[in-house]
Amino acid sequence: MRLVLDTNVVASGLLWDGPPAKLIDAVQTGAVELFTSRVLLAELTRILRRAKFARKIAASGASLDDLVLGYADLATLTVPAPIPPTVLRDPDDDHVLACAIAAQADLIISGDTDLLTLKTFRDIPIVLPAEALRIVTAP
Repeated sequence: MRLVLDTNVVASGLLWDGPPAKLIDAVQTGAVELFTSRVLLAELTRILRRAKFARKIAASGASLDDLVLGYADLATLTVPAPIPPTVLRDPDDDHVLACAIAAQADLIISGDTDLLTLKTFRDIPIVLPAEALRIVTAP
C-alpha cells in the first residue's frame, strides 16, 4: 500500500506514540510504502523548527536534521504532479495532493480539516491516521 502523509501527521509520528508513529513503523516493517516530495520535506523542517517542538525533539535524543533525514530515508521522493489550485483556504495542502497523484498513492493521511473535508482527491481517499492504521493492518 502506497501512502502520503501530510506533514502534521509526520511530525506527530516522529515525536509521539500513536497511530501516526505506528504508520511510520509499518514502513520499517515493509507493510506499506511512504512517498514524499522536496516541498513536503522542507515544510516538515519548517514545522519542526517551531518552538513548541524544541523540548520534544531534545527529549528524543535526535536533532531536527536527524528526524527529517531519517524520515526522508524511509520515504520515496517524488516529483509532485501538476494540479490546479484545489485547497483554496490553504494552498500548501495542494502539495500533499500533488505528491499523492505523482506517487499513485492508495491513501492520503492527514489531520488537516481542509484536506479531510475533501474526503477523496482523484479517487485517493483522505483519512485520519487512526483510519489509515485500521486499513493498513486489516487482515
